[in-house]
Amino acid sequence: MPNRSRPLAGSLAAGVLLVCAACGGDDPLAESDSGTDTGSAEDKGSLSLSGQNFTEMQIMAELYGQLLEDAGYTVESRLVATRDVYLGGLQDGSIDVVPEYAGSIADELNARANGPNAEPASTPDIESTMANLRELAAEVGLEALEPAEATDENAFAVTQDYADEQSLTTLTDLGELGEPVKLAAAEDCSERPDCAIGLERVYDIAIDPPVLPLGFGTQETKNALIDGEVQLGQAGTSDGSLEELGLVLLEDDQNLQAAQ
Repeated sequence: MPNRSRPLAGSLAAGVLLVCAACGGDDPLAESDSGTDTGSAEDKGSLSLSGQNFTEMQIMAELYGQLLEDAGYTVESRLVATRDVYLGGLQDGSIDVVPEYAGSIADELNARANGPNAEPASTPDIESTMANLRELAAEVGLEALEPAEATDENAFAVTQDYADEQSLTTLTDLGELGEPVKLAAAEDCSERPDCAIGLERVYDIAIDPPVLPLGFGTQETKNALIDGEVQLGQAGTSDGSLEELGLVLLEDDQNLQAAQ
């Protein structure tokens, strides 16, 4: 069986496509035409595309799915709850391509390789982050393709009313309140250096445990903010629904979030 890598498909926020580098057969994206003329795209076979099932990823999966179909592939999309599922699928060949966030997946692979207390592989600089990601991905038989130029970073939201009452515009402001904060976020937030751990370490925000695992940017997380169940919720910088819901993002003024 040839030893090749599958690409991690590129994602938004300077994100990247991941594919498997150690699966048999031809590279599923090797012959992809990067041009814009899709009228005569030949049939290049089928691809299985996966990712995590939240709003931004749903959008990315749809965008990449359409691009791949225009390039001549038949695309089957199947979004899942956690990275564990699709990383395993990439490595065993049941999944061909995954849109990912460069910084987030670099830190995930780094933690798996070097332990949860390892220095982050993600950095504010996308070139450094991508260099680290490519090295980590190669170690587990994956390949990271060129990142997209668009950005969509992790962020944290509060209600506009809460921000006004407490004079909050930045995460530093929130930490300086010196009050425990209830947080709703992704299931793995409590273990991530760019989520609960980083909020406490970098911003001195006292997270009132446990973190409610309501999801990244989900309606459940937004509802928890609106209903006062939590004061802080994890969201994406591209989320266009926040303003109409009376929510606002706090500035990451100490650069907790890496280039994505």
